[in-house]
Amino acid sequence: MSEESIRLELDDSGVSVDLPQPPGSHDQVQGVPYRPVEFRDNDLPAALERSAKWLRAAQDWLGEPLDVIAVHLDYDDREGAPYYDLKLLCNEEDLAGAPIAMRKLQSGPAA
Repeated sequence: MSEESIRLELDDSGVSVDLPQPPGSHDQVQGVPYRPVEFRDNDLPAALERSAKWLRAAQDWLGEPLDVIAVHLDYDDREGAPYYDLKLLCNEEDLAGAPIAMRKLQSGPAA
């Protein structure tokens, strides 16, 4: 049985360096286990629109639907913090670009 390794280019947080970054100044990809991708805003429709835009870009990059495990909506009523905290709980292998690497591996070396 031969084992082939898959090499992924990941940043310090373990996601692909090519993953589109959430666009807002308060948006971020968070840590494990489910890798919440967070969108924070005082305007919920704006946060939802940014999350949808990011999801479309991430799926275009991945080449297949991104596995979103759950959508979580919370609020932050601390002074100066954006009120709405929207999180998409995403499969960490998708965020690392594993499906892209698998497709490259399966297609074999370029001729």
